[in-house]
Amino acid sequence: MFTGIVESLGTVTAIKTQSVGIQLSISHDDFFKKTKTGASIAINGVCLTVISVKGKQAVFEVGPETLKKSNLGFLRVGMNVNLEKPVSASSDFSGHFVQGHVDTTAEVLKMEKSGPWVDVWFSLPDLIKPFLVDKGSVCIEGVSLTIVQVKKDRFSVALIPHTLTMTTLALKKPGDMVNIETDMIAKYAMRAYELFFKGKK
Repeated sequence: MFTGIVESLGTVTAIKTQSVGIQLSISHDDFFKKTKTGASIAINGVCLTVISVKGKQAVFEVGPETLKKSNLGFLRVGMNVNLEKPVSASSDFSGHFVQGHVDTTAEVLKMEKSGPWVDVWFSLPDLIKPFLVDKGSVCIEGVSLTIVQVKKDRFSVALIPHTLTMTTLALKKPGDMVNIETDMIAKYAMRAYELFFKGKK
């Protein structure tokens, strides 16, 4: 379980194609110091398992389903990624409940400066339409954000200066694809609603 509060920016140091999926190496000066093999880390909002740690570098394996659902297959050596460790019993809980299970990707449509802030519009895939509402929560690239507005085919968020400084979202441009995880509670509520009314028919 994560919160969508990015802790650090890592750097992709190696990508190896495997018979199934890819092996991804991420480095950071001190983020992985106490990380053990088998630990979960959110990389751009995707929960991945650490298969090895050596010095400043951690190695992860990314399977076909994750490559299909997320944008991790578009990463290249030298690119930055958002990093977050899982919540512990002693952690501050900011943001919102994030599982690290990306639902789909969305396209960046427009980025507009509004003083020190940046308003960003994204495409709205049919898959996630039921789970997005004005002022609701959404996780984009591992970042917990509040939705400003939802329209028929798009939705928007506002990025504050801190988010622009501490995450990769400032590097995005129109046409880029970003990882989207919708609110976990909304998904369970929708599933319960569907089962209840199907049972009534």
